[in-house]
Amino acid sequence: MAKTKKPTPERKTGALTFETVREIGLELPGVEPGATFGWPCLKANGKLFAWMPVKKDVEPGTLALRIDFDQRDALMEEAPDTYYLTDHYVNYPAVLVRLNRLDNSSLRDLVRTSHRFVTTKNPVKPRSRM
Repeated sequence: MAKTKKPTPERKTGALTFETVREIGLELPGVEPGATFGWPCLKANGKLFAWMPVKKDVEPGTLALRIDFDQRDALMEEAPDTYYLTDHYVNYPAVLVRLNRLDNSSLRDLVRTSHRFVTTKNPVKPRSRM
């Protein structure tokens, strides 16, 4: 797992948008921009890995990234003010990220981690509902 620095108020920019995510993502192999439910997303070799979720219970300015469950749990434990879930995403290998709580370097690490996750040969299956 790429070590993501814990956000601090001094490092918070508030200026990150999906355009920033797109610029970072398009530097990676096999990535192309797209849309899901009319909202921007990134796919690697046809697999969705970064998107702006449209669920009503997701906070504005949230990015969703595919990531394995262990990495997600570690991020949420380390910085619960930055990383979160809604009921919809609990059983899926994804994390919700408050973009206004990240700096560019941390976002770059997360996008790369998510890209690696969807381009590896060992996909993670959804967790069963409890």
